[in-house]
Amino acid sequence: MAKKKHVASRRSAAAKQTEADQIFAERLGKHHDELRWLYMELYNNGDMFAELCSQMKQFYDKRNQQLKKLDKVREANENWYRDRRMLGMMLYIDCFADNLKGVEEKLSYIEKCNVNVLHLMPFLDSPKGRSDGGYAVADFRKIKPELGTMEDLARLAEKCHEKGISLCMDFVMNHTSEEHEWAKKAKDGDGEYMSRYYFYSDPTVPQKYEKTVPQVFPTTAPGNFTYLPDMNHYVMTTFYPYQWDLNYHNPRVFNEMMYNFLYLANQGIDIVRIDAVPYIWKTLGTSCRNLPQVHSLVRIMRIISEIVCPGIVLLGEVVMEPDKVAPYFGTVEKPECHMLYNVTTMATTWNTVATRDIRLLKKQINVVGGLPKEYTFLNYLRCHDDIGWGLDYETLKYWGMKEIPHKKYLNDYFCGKTEGSPSRGELYNDDPLTMDARFCGTTASMCGVESAGFEQNPEKMELAIRKILTLHACMLTQSGIPMLYSGDEIGQVNDYTYKQNPDKAADSRYLHRGPFRWNLTDNISAPDSVQGKLFAGLGALEKIRFAEAVFAAEADIYAKDYNDTSILWLVRKTDSQTLHAVFNYSDEEKTIWMPERRVYENLVSDKKQELETVTLRGWDFIWLKQSEN
Repeated sequence: MAKKKHVASRRSAAAKQTEADQIFAERLGKHHDELRWLYMELYNNGDMFAELCSQMKQFYDKRNQQLKKLDKVREANENWYRDRRMLGMMLYIDCFADNLKGVEEKLSYIEKCNVNVLHLMPFLDSPKGRSDGGYAVADFRKIKPELGTMEDLARLAEKCHEKGISLCMDFVMNHTSEEHEWAKKAKDGDGEYMSRYYFYSDPTVPQKYEKTVPQVFPTTAPGNFTYLPDMNHYVMTTFYPYQWDLNYHNPRVFNEMMYNFLYLANQGIDIVRIDAVPYIWKTLGTSCRNLPQVHSLVRIMRIISEIVCPGIVLLGEVVMEPDKVAPYFGTVEKPECHMLYNVTTMATTWNTVATRDIRLLKKQINVVGGLPKEYTFLNYLRCHDDIGWGLDYETLKYWGMKEIPHKKYLNDYFCGKTEGSPSRGELYNDDPLTMDARFCGTTASMCGVESAGFEQNPEKMELAIRKILTLHACMLTQSGIPMLYSGDEIGQVNDYTYKQNPDKAADSRYLHRGPFRWNLTDNISAPDSVQGKLFAGLGALEKIRFAEAVFAAEADIYAKDYNDTSILWLVRKTDSQTLHAVFNYSDEEKTIWMPERRVYENLVSDKKQELETVTLRGWDFIWLKQSEN
């Protein structure tokens, strides 16, 4: 009997393997010709292409059954990530819960936040003090020891999937740490590994690059090359001297990085954020940004994922205006990234906070609303990084605002130097010559929670809370996936203790990367507390978005004209419903005239009322829905 069961078990396993082989063969067959054509166009290396296909099969075979089942579900619902019920949160593992096991223990809190996309900030092994917040990866298959192990990551992913939560991680394609195995071998003079980076003994070549390649950090990390005296060579380092740019002209680099990508995907990662996408292909005599070969590489990556792990979503980090980043979506026939960041709208939102002038934000939202609905943006009010003032200065100039004075005004306002400003924060990469500083600070500190608390001023605190809720409501109104920054839901203020840490003191971004203050969560059930008002207020808005079909990705959205430059009026339309989302970006109470006197449903108060006018307090908003039948 035991022998028969063993034979039956072997036959069942063989049948499953045969079915799996057929699925892989079908997916590969669907994409093979385009994959080969793109690869050969870049590399003209049949042996390396054959190796890539062979490795793809091996990673597919290693993908566990639970992930393969999830792949099938998502293949059947390919727009799963565009659902209006998607809500993300980004956090640092160590700040939030010490390590990966700690995050697993805190999943019940994540659920309380209505979050179903968890973006874990960089957690792969990187050198302390020379990692740029984890973006200088020393080993793509090892977790930072203090955070846990790959087994811990896989277990966390499994527990997240049981709760309907997707995991997002950063995949740093452009460079490695100088402590990466490849870099160490390159330092030893191994030509094979030197060819995986951009090494030059002749200084005239780097000098030629510098003529056309912009600097990313001209103040803190000037230039695009670092001289290594022990080697008597220059190596390309676009970001920081300890981040060595990978040479994607070398097919070995691309193949190995794709194997790393698939390895991480097989740990249960659902969304892969491709860091610094525009930079990954360099050509002498160009800006080394947004070159055509970048799109070929991203398209190949998309194809590889659709063959091996079609449940994966690619999120591209492209820091440009939405209409200019659109090429990174690819085309309907040949898609590249599934989602892209809406960076400009975030910066323009804070510009609006400082100026009380919605005109630039209105223009920006209309640009996004005019793009194809298939384009999915990730929207956020605050993120882990500094806020750079990448605004539409041509338009501002037309309105009489010059770039350098305007940047100075914004930085002075958010640093609390402007009279009446409630914001508190610090500059990042301050360049006294160009005035091109960026800004750091938590949402709560930028909106006045910190200063109101210091002054013990309840009126200012109420205004700060209202401002935070209004800004989040505006983000939730926009089409795309909203992403919260951990701590914003409880009004966490700046953490100035980073200055006492020698590894962090020089980087003001740690001002808003402080440890999560779990003691504040004790107050989220207290309706009169700052935390209670914010947590309940955000939760109510999120649940409205989840429930109302007018927030669907397919809805039309545009900013309506209104004769007050402090009033932002967004309209969302479906065939049967219209949402009027009106935001008062000023300190004064405003009376708003509706398009017509009729019955509207206030989604926040859940009341229906015939209205002709609406009164909005300073820094307040309203969501009014009208039905077309």
